[in-house]
Amino acid sequence: MRRFADIGAAVIGTGFIGTVHVEALRRIGVDVRGVLGSTPERGAARAEALNVRRAYRHLDEVLGDPSVDVVHVTSPNNLHVPQAAAILAGGKHVVCEKPLALSAAESGELVRLAETSGLVNAVNFNIRFYPVQQHMREVIAGGGLGDVRLVTGHYFQDWLLHDTDWNWRLDTELGGALRAVGDIGSHWLDLMAFVTGQSIVSVMADMATFVNTRQQPVGPVETFSTLRSANGTVRRIVTEDVATILLRFANGARGSLAVSQISAGRKNSLQWEIDGAESAAAWDSETPDHLWLGHRDRPNEILLRDPALMGPAGRAASTLPGGHVEGFGDSFGALFRAIYADVAVGRPNADPPYATFAAGHDEMLVNDAIALSAREKRWVEVDRSQASV
Repeated sequence: MRRFADIGAAVIGTGFIGTVHVEALRRIGVDVRGVLGSTPERGAARAEALNVRRAYRHLDEVLGDPSVDVVHVTSPNNLHVPQAAAILAGGKHVVCEKPLALSAAESGELVRLAETSGLVNAVNFNIRFYPVQQHMREVIAGGGLGDVRLVTGHYFQDWLLHDTDWNWRLDTELGGALRAVGDIGSHWLDLMAFVTGQSIVSVMADMATFVNTRQQPVGPVETFSTLRSANGTVRRIVTEDVATILLRFANGARGSLAVSQISAGRKNSLQWEIDGAESAAAWDSETPDHLWLGHRDRPNEILLRDPALMGPAGRAASTLPGGHVEGFGDSFGALFRAIYADVAVGRPNADPPYATFAAGHDEMLVNDAIALSAREKRWVEVDRSQASV
């Protein structure tokens, strides 16, 4: 088995999330050989700022670098499919940001390419790797809550509250037809399917756009930037600011999700509650080390994340002792450790804890059902007949 230090990585994309990838890879001991920016000039500037030795000028340079074993794709959504396909064809393992594609038809093709390649492939659903998520998956699988009956929650942010807020995700050609659902709702949906062990089988969705026009500034804008332009080009917005979604799970459980990118004061608030036949559990991303456990006939509990108090999966995702908070950035490290353990042996895990392209495709099938439901104002079954590879 290879050591992480002997594995070379390259990162496509040098914005907010690309930078998170670079720093998390360094923390687990992987050598980041270089980055590819949106332009050669931006790539060079960001490589210098991040103290990365090389700025690639184009994807062919990344694929032609024999020292690169794994490529991370953190570019805008419309580039995920062509870039990931080229990386697989180039014989390199790939980690792709979510959503995997703009449609399930596209993501299905990536699954086929990944299966044929025999290479490690992963989608960056990092929230699975907060340690308490891994712990709860084992608890539920072991019957710790009883049969899951109700799954509820939200994912709220406020960074697109004003009409002067802008990001490439607002452009359907770059981000796709679903914005709030595709960008952050997908995290919640993947997470609940993972933690409960139950796939989502049908949906009823309602979506709304409240900020119907926005001012697009000249030049690129970083994600979560507070810089605004009052004199930009006025653009009509057709993607959703908010969504409310009813869910049905494979075991008959019911659920509901609210998603918003215009909720003032909510910087990155993902919450869930899972109600079982015997007990309940709840989690809030803004207090990530705390897991609430609810009971009918005895006092409720708060589990403070502690490797000594969790199961094997929770311990594996933890790097710090109890009382030392592990947050957003730490989840990337835990995710990448799991992915690179498979890279080190040179092949995919048969049952990985991280989301593969197949799991990313399944989330795209759910998203497509949500979009159709919102358009036709009815319950829609998730069509997994597209899932064959």
